[in-house]
Formats: sequence, C-alpha cells, structure tokens
Amino acid sequence: MDALADEPNPPAAKNTPTVLQSFRTELVKKEHDVVDADWAGGVPPQFGVAPRIRVGKNKWFNLLWLIPIGVLLLIVGIAVAKGLRELPAVQDFITRYPGESALPADAPVGFPAWLGWQHFLNAFFMIFIIRSGVTILADHPRLYMTRHSTPGKDWFRIQKPIPTDPLYTAKQDSITLPNGVGLPGRRHSIGLARWWHLGVDTLWLLNGLVFMVLIFVTGQWMRLIPRSWDVIPNSISVAIQYLSLNWPIENGWVNYNSLQLIAYFLTVFIAAPAALITGLGMSPALSTRFRWISSVFSIQIARTLHFLVLCWFLMFILVHVTLVLTTGALRNLNHMYGARDDGSWVGFWIFAASLIVMIVAWVGASPLTYRFPRKVQKVGYALIGPAQKLFEHIDAKPGQYTEKDISPYFWHNGKYPETEEYKQLRAGNFADYKLRINGLVENPVELDLAQLRGLAHHEQITQHFCIQGWSGVAKWGGVSMNTILELAKPKPEAKWVIFYSFALGPDGGIYYDAQPIEQMHYPLTMLAYEMNDDDLSFGHGAPLRLRNEVQLGFKLVKWIKGIEFVEHFSEVGGGEGGYNNDHEFFGYRQSI
Repeated sequence: MDALADEPNPPAAKNTPTVLQSFRTELVKKEHDVVDADWAGGVPPQFGVAPRIRVGKNKWFNLLWLIPIGVLLLIVGIAVAKGLRELPAVQDFITRYPGESALPADAPVGFPAWLGWQHFLNAFFMIFIIRSGVTILADHPRLYMTRHSTPGKDWFRIQKPIPTDPLYTAKQDSITLPNGVGLPGRRHSIGLARWWHLGVDTLWLLNGLVFMVLIFVTGQWMRLIPRSWDVIPNSISVAIQYLSLNWPIENGWVNYNSLQLIAYFLTVFIAAPAALITGLGMSPALSTRFRWISSVFSIQIARTLHFLVLCWFLMFILVHVTLVLTTGALRNLNHMYGARDDGSWVGFWIFAASLIVMIVAWVGASPLTYRFPRKVQKVGYALIGPAQKLFEHIDAKPGQYTEKDISPYFWHNGKYPETEEYKQLRAGNFADYKLRINGLVENPVELDLAQLRGLAHHEQITQHFCIQGWSGVAKWGGVSMNTILELAKPKPEAKWVIFYSFALGPDGGIYYDAQPIEQMHYPLTMLAYEMNDDDLSFGHGAPLRLRNEVQLGFKLVKWIKGIEFVEHFSEVGGGEGGYNNDHEFFGYRQSI
C-alpha cells in the first residue's frame, strides 16, 4: 500500500550532463554466441551427491539403497507369488478374474498407424523434456513441501548440506550434470535448459492434444479408461501372475490386461495433465493472479509434485519397455510400429530406425546446444513465446500474504558488487548515493536516499520466484514505480525501462535488465529500500532493488544505480533485453 510521507516531494533536478549521461557505456556485449570454457565467467563444475530424502528431522536416506532393497523385495515377491499360486483359493480367484475387463462390442480392435506416430513423437519429445527438466532441478537441487525454501526444510536433495556462510548464494548451490544426462549438463545453464523444456513441452502438449482428439473420435479411449470395478481384482490377478513368473497371455491387440489399463489410464489422464498443471504452478504471473490456488498450491508444492510426476514417467518407461521386450517383443513391436498382429520383423525394423533417430538426438542435443545456444533460444522462444507474452500481461493484485507468511530465510543470489565506487558508497552508509533517472523522459532527475524516502511510501508482502526454483515471501518497503513515472514523466515513445546495477556480471560490464513500461504501472511494481521493516541489506540489493511480481527473480535488479527509459531494448547492451539474456541466453519474457 502507499502512504504519504511527512517530507515534501523532492524537487526535480536540472538537465545537467551528469543526469543525462547513460550507463550504457558500462555495458559489455558478448563477442561469441557459444558455450565454451569462458562462458558465464568460466563457472567451474561442481558435482552433487546421490539423491537423498529426509527421514525424521536430521537423518537422510540415500535413495541408491532402493536398488538392492528393490531387488530383495522382488525376490521375496516372486517367492510369495509362487506360493500363493499353489493355493486353491488363489487359483479359483485367477480363474474368475483372469486379468482382463470386458470391452464393449463396438470397441476397436488393433492399433491404427497414427497411434504408432503418436507413440514415437511422445517418446522423442520426452527425451528432451526429461533431460532438460533434470538440468533445471540441478540449478536448485533441493525440493520442499513448504512455501519457503528454508535450509533444513528440504525433503529431497542432490547436493551437500548448505554451508554456514550467510552470503552463500543459490547460484553457488547449483551443480553440474554429465552432458549425456542433463540438457545441457553445464552448471547453471538453466536459461538454455528452459528453452528446451518449455519449447518441447509445447510440441508435446500439441501432440497430446491430437492424441486426445483421435482416441475419442476413433473409439480407442475404450481401451484406456476403466469401465467397471472388476478392473481392481483383475489387476491383482495380473500382478500375482507376473510375480509368479507364470505370466498372463499377451492379448494387447484386442484388449489390455487390467494392470496395463490402470497404468495407461494414470499416465494419459492423470500424470500428463498433472505435468502441465504443476508446471504452470511455478509461474510467477499465474501464481500472483490466481491467488486462491497459489495460496495453497505454492510453487514448492508444484515443484515437488512436478518431480513426482517425473518419477512416475521414468518408472512407467522402465516397466513398459521391459514388459514389451519380455512378453513377445516382435509381436508387441508390430502392434505399435507396424499396425499388424503377427510375428514378422516389420515392427522391429521400424522401431530400430526410430531408436536410431532418438539415439542421435540424445547424443547430439548437448553439443548442438553449446555450439548454437542463440538458435536454441530463438527456436525455444518461437514455441513458448506467445504463451509467455500472454501471461506477462496478467496484472498482480496486492493482499495475498500477511506478515505471518514472511519466510524465515530468503536466499541470496547474484554476483555481489565489487567495484570501488560501490564499496565507498556502502562504507558511507550510502549518504552520497544518487539514483539517476533519464532517457526518454521529460524530467530527468537524480534522487538521493533521503529524497526517495520523501516520496509516497509503498509497502507490499509478496512471494519471490527465482528462475532456479527457490522461493520466499518478504515484506518490501519503498517507492511505487507509479510514483517514479509521475515524477520522471516518460515520453510517449518510451516503451521499455532499463534498470542498471552497481554489480558486474560474470563476463564483465554492469548488470542490467529491461522491463516493459506497462508493467511499471502494476500495483506490485516498486523500488524497495526496505526489507522486512529493516533497511535493505547488502546481500539483498542495498541500497535499492526492483520488485516486479509477475517476473522471475533474475529480472528484479539489485543494487540499482540508474533507470533509463528507451524505445526498445535492442539498442542497449547486447540487444537481448538484459545481462542474463545477452550472456547466458535467458529470455526477456520469463513469466512462466
């Protein structure tokens, strides 16, 4: 909320050469659009630990132990199932429920050719989605069930415990992945990973939409949706048959067994929509707009559920491929790839060709990304950009959070200012600090902290969304950007606002970011000089930082020293709309 201060509004400064001088001369352009040893300042590799989940308050369980435990349980399960099949009651149960639920008389038989193409495209897209998703997770390799990303509250991690350094940053916490696993595997390559993830997601969803239309038009849905409760006893029967190694007769051309039916139903109608919904649950624009959902379904819950959906897909793929190859490989491959029900090699060779395509894509994806990162960014934006542009214009409203929601811990991030200019200002408690506002404005001005504090005071309690995945709620105090606009009076041709930082980026030159001017009118866009009723700390951007709650955290510039109004960001820096966009291939639109 805004409140009038006791002091009068500061007087407008004259158009002196200093006030009119742009900070663009302190920017640097990226010379080569490649990811090489010097990319992102030469960030060194850092490897995590085996996946762990929290047990109790302070104990952690290494998930690799699930491999021997799983093998042991499988052996025990086989022994138990073999014993059960000797019991007359179990034999009668299997006879009564052989494993299939009856289909309607008009149910289709066999698999049309379009289903084979759908199957291939789904598998092909999932390669990129899963690998890039793992890279995104590796950028903040911890999961939480709380709204806050407080150290010690994570329930899952693939990183060591957080060190005690109070200025330890989220970027320092990121880890490297092998290039054959992550897409890409390079540490803190989340910008490129997101283009892969979100861009291919668009194609995957389009493929899924076509699939949904076709299965209902052709009647194939009857083979995927349980129609009676006997699917439960039939699925138990199938499980006993599989575990006893006396497997049920494969009849997938006509009807799936009940265990397959349940698995396919969960994957198609539950897991796939859940992947979309939980992904959107991590969007700052949507979360700040649909408050009645995000107040309960927070970004961290969304991340956790999104990860669990990934685990389901991985488990499904493993079991599915295993059973396809062990229950009659040639016939099964003919079903899906040859649209025929026989034991010929037609389906196998089509499958082999598709497998070669997927292997080539798998092996080549990371090297291709490193060599042509800007093209990956442009293709990714062409695919997901329209949706991001749409979401970007969703205005956020105040009042979702109260002081009881404030996070006990708020991560630090970014490269801290190290210049002599900033050190001297900080040593003097920013008494000599000046915020320079210029560009396409009628009233260019310089404001010191006293003058900024003399403007109408604005407060808001909002949630921060970092592109890496961590979040936190804080109370911010300062000046609404609406007030700054009223003071500076932007000209009609000013369409973008550039925020310059005292901090240098990893490749040299000062950090900056571009914001659309319409978002400067949003009620939750402000310049903050207070955090949680204290002066803004060094680690969180002192003396001044931007808050724009429909954007991800990397766009909320800290340690601000200048604001410039321009016609378009293409004339500033590397022309991509911000330092991370110029140097690390992020996007100027990041509302998802």
